[in-house]
Amino acid sequence: MYEQATSRMTLAQAVITFLKNQYVERDGQEQAFFAGCFGIFGHGNIAGIGQALQQIPDFRYYQARNEQAMVHAAAAYAKTKNRLQTFACTSSIGPGATNMVTGAALATINRLPVLLLPGDIFARRNVAPVLQQLESEHSQDVSVNDCFKPVSRYWDRITRPEQALTSLPEAMRVLTNPAETGAVTLALPEDVQTEAYDYPLAFFHKRVWTIARNRPDLRALEQAVNWIRASKHPLIVAGGGTIYADATNILQHFVEQTGIPVGETMAGKGSLCYDHPFNLGAIGATGTFAANRIARDADLVIGIGTRYSDFTTSSKTAFQNPDVRFINLNVTSFDAAKHSALALVGDAQVTLEELLSRLTDYAVDPAYRLQVSQLHTAWEEEVERIYAVRNTPLPSQGELIGAVNELSEPSAIMVCAAGSLPGDLHKLWRARHPKNYHMEYGYSCMGYEIAGGLGSKMAAPNRDVYVMVGDGSYLMMNSEIVTSIQEHYKLIIVLLDNSGFKSIGALSRSLGQEGFGTRYIYPENNHWPTDVAGLEVQTLPVDLAANARSLGAHVIECKTRADFVEALKTVQHTDRTSVIYIQNDRYVSIPGYEGWWDVPVAEVNTMPSVQEARAAWAGMRQQERYY
Repeated sequence: MYEQATSRMTLAQAVITFLKNQYVERDGQEQAFFAGCFGIFGHGNIAGIGQALQQIPDFRYYQARNEQAMVHAAAAYAKTKNRLQTFACTSSIGPGATNMVTGAALATINRLPVLLLPGDIFARRNVAPVLQQLESEHSQDVSVNDCFKPVSRYWDRITRPEQALTSLPEAMRVLTNPAETGAVTLALPEDVQTEAYDYPLAFFHKRVWTIARNRPDLRALEQAVNWIRASKHPLIVAGGGTIYADATNILQHFVEQTGIPVGETMAGKGSLCYDHPFNLGAIGATGTFAANRIARDADLVIGIGTRYSDFTTSSKTAFQNPDVRFINLNVTSFDAAKHSALALVGDAQVTLEELLSRLTDYAVDPAYRLQVSQLHTAWEEEVERIYAVRNTPLPSQGELIGAVNELSEPSAIMVCAAGSLPGDLHKLWRARHPKNYHMEYGYSCMGYEIAGGLGSKMAAPNRDVYVMVGDGSYLMMNSEIVTSIQEHYKLIIVLLDNSGFKSIGALSRSLGQEGFGTRYIYPENNHWPTDVAGLEVQTLPVDLAANARSLGAHVIECKTRADFVEALKTVQHTDRTSVIYIQNDRYVSIPGYEGWWDVPVAEVNTMPSVQEARAAWAGMRQQERYY
């Protein structure tokens, strides 16, 4: 009888051996799927996954400082690599594991592959409750790792070492499928990690997972062609899927042949170079007047790789043409079907190619083309105006964004995630290539920025990576400055001190709530002062520059825009992660440019300012549509 060759190893050793032999291939280009493993060790994983990583050094281990941050770094790495490569992340049980839940949610919402390997409570139970175990009087088969279920695309608890033989391939199937990818969680009980099994050697052979470029249904494709030909004012909404599919070149050919203009989502910014005459810039709640005016009257919206968030649709008020129709190109049927669209379920690159080959004799009306070109020019003039502002005594956020944009190398990557910066950057940043603008706005997670910058730099070590972060997000999570220095990945961190939560302060004031609780100041007699310009307040004695310096960064403190410009030049030549610190004016905002975001206002209240905001909200609410 034939005996299958086996190798006896622990579950943890089998996991690492398996992962290091997983590859992906797209368009004939093959690469290892995992770049290594981020981890923080505790009693729940040090003797299992920790020992395996020590024994198998060619699967590189990276020491992190915060479990949430290491998942952010892995997600940013995957985003920069167009989802073709990522990291595994391992933690101990208990708080180490639950610290990763936020990162898992971010990865899944953004459709980014990340593998999480949290330690788990003893499978054999006899020593329960173990340290950090959450007990349940209703079940002995529950742990805090069950929290990962709703934020994971695939979840499993491996309670016997041989279960890896079926669980690990399923994990890879999900991670490498563009339509299903996100966070994958394999909960590993700390005792099972160390248990041995005779694994078939064939299980560890190199496996290449092909990333298919699926084509849409032919009849749906022909119908889409007919809809495009019949349209008078079509508009493309380019989402992140355009970039992940490497469809930016074919998108440029498509718009140049047809004349159909493009509005870009947060994830899709950079799909078309900013100076292309058919690029109308950001669309939606944080959009430009150019994109939003065309969107308002569009009779056909062609969504490419977008999930149509409320920011993209201005909370369903962006597209006001009563006869508007949608065609959605997307690898997921879930997103392709949104807004009762004609769904083209397939890869963005090949779907655009199919459409283009059928539209060789089609182009929009010259008058429409002229309107688009004029709006593009007008918007570029508005950006120039904002870049040229010289606000005093503190500089404005818009002029500082302009300085970073103009003085950074064209090949650079700019990373951001939360606060007022995403909205201003979405409007103002001039993206010069598909990776020039790295915005995590699916979850808009405060604290992502520095960790995300680290992941981006690891994915693109030859590019400058600029991390733009406000003081609120900086205080949430700055720990990976230390990791960047340890691993010699230089980041350029632009730290804008807004004296608190600038974005929510502005939102609060727009809701008639006077910025309540959004500025970093001492309360007066147990009450929060009104947050308005010119008000005398007692600020907190916090020195963010000193904090960054204490973590090992090179720090330059700036007082003026001129200082800021000189600092941007200086950091080009520093030898490690560098932080440029500057205070900016929290009360100077970039206009809304005909976009809107639905934030409900208190229906019953005693404040006249809130009553006024409620009336304005109710008026806009009437414009929301179901499409």
